[in-house]
Amino acid sequence: MSEIVVSKFGGSSLADSNQFKKVKDIVFSNKKRKFIVPSAPGKRYKDDEKITDLLFQCYNSIENKEKFIETFKIIEDRYIQICNELELDLDILSYCEEIKNTVYQNKSLDYIVSRGEYLNAIVLAAYLGFKFVDAAEVIVFLEDGKLNFDETQSRLYKMSLEYDYAVIPGFYGATDKGIVKVFSRGGSDFSGSLVANGVNASLYENWTDVSGFLKADPRIVDHPRHIEKITYKELRELSYMGASVLHEDAVFPVKKSKIPIQIRNTNSPMDEGTLILSDFESPKYPKTITGIAGKKDFTVIAIEKMLMNEEKGFLRKLLSIIEDNDISVEHIPSGIDSVSLIISDEELRNKLDKVIEEIRTKLNPDSVEVYPNMALMAVVGKGMIRTRGISARLFTALKEQQINVRMISQGSSEINIIIGIENEDFESAVNAVYYAFEQANI
Repeated sequence: MSEIVVSKFGGSSLADSNQFKKVKDIVFSNKKRKFIVPSAPGKRYKDDEKITDLLFQCYNSIENKEKFIETFKIIEDRYIQICNELELDLDILSYCEEIKNTVYQNKSLDYIVSRGEYLNAIVLAAYLGFKFVDAAEVIVFLEDGKLNFDETQSRLYKMSLEYDYAVIPGFYGATDKGIVKVFSRGGSDFSGSLVANGVNASLYENWTDVSGFLKADPRIVDHPRHIEKITYKELRELSYMGASVLHEDAVFPVKKSKIPIQIRNTNSPMDEGTLILSDFESPKYPKTITGIAGKKDFTVIAIEKMLMNEEKGFLRKLLSIIEDNDISVEHIPSGIDSVSLIISDEELRNKLDKVIEEIRTKLNPDSVEVYPNMALMAVVGKGMIRTRGISARLFTALKEQQINVRMISQGSSEINIIIGIENEDFESAVNAVYYAFEQANI
């Protein structure tokens, strides 16, 4: 693996010329930072608009030429201001005119909303003195909109041999026919991960406006501790349970090649951030609990039937009902004569009555009960498997706050424990568990 660092900068990191200057200082402070992946400019202040949001407005007003031009002018002015304040000799207006002309001929949503990254990469490349490489040339999509991973990696590797330093816009790529395709919102994280894997990077940096991840949601816990290191598995568990971390797909390409990810803060570049690893390099990692996350608004469908365990195909029939109604299940706790489905309220919207009726008709259970208003809390930590008394400390903390536990689930890997509680107890439960482990320093 080469000594190459790929650095992705988010929208807040490139919102205006002052942020561009910070990015330049960061990039030039380490010669290993050779390939840079920018997002479109984000908000400069609370009531500001992101460039990508303005581009969506442009798409929605294509049929109203006057409105389109008015909105696009705001975008042009933003880039002109950045270029002027950075004293760049760059005719950014010519690129904007080219985009406008293309839009009138091609009304593709993906093309329009990806132009924020495209323009920002052109500006950043000019400012850094790096080569601009259009993502449409190296991020390859199939005609059905799926990523052509192998071809993408091949082109990125060839790019790394051709250029020592380059800026590649995030969020989009193109088919072999040149049709622009985008990833989902937040997809610049994925772009950065693809570039890191393709150029055989030794590190993928994700620069944003926070100094890494926190052990709990700061809206629930006052001043939660910062997470120094986390594994890909722990990250996945926390992300799935609602923690605001990385774009979910961003981990895949670098995880495959065991490339570490470091989350850094553009506004506090001296902060170490959070390092995401395939496994901890040091056995001295101090904490048992890495983080706590969770979500509210789940419903439990509890089904009981005598001798359920002897009825072949019962669970298959039950899950077929769920699948036929296009519903995803979070957890399936079960006993000898009972099984429960824990499903998010969003998944059950306008479907609950139909599902219950089908269960009664097709499975003939002794009883079907519905229990709404449940929250799920995940306590995640790779160190739990080697530490005794974790469950005892966890449930003691909940008991002391008089919080009733409605469900418990722990996977065989023992990397997490899922607790079901009442919606109204969620915040109290997160605080209780967080402080129980922090005060014990385990």
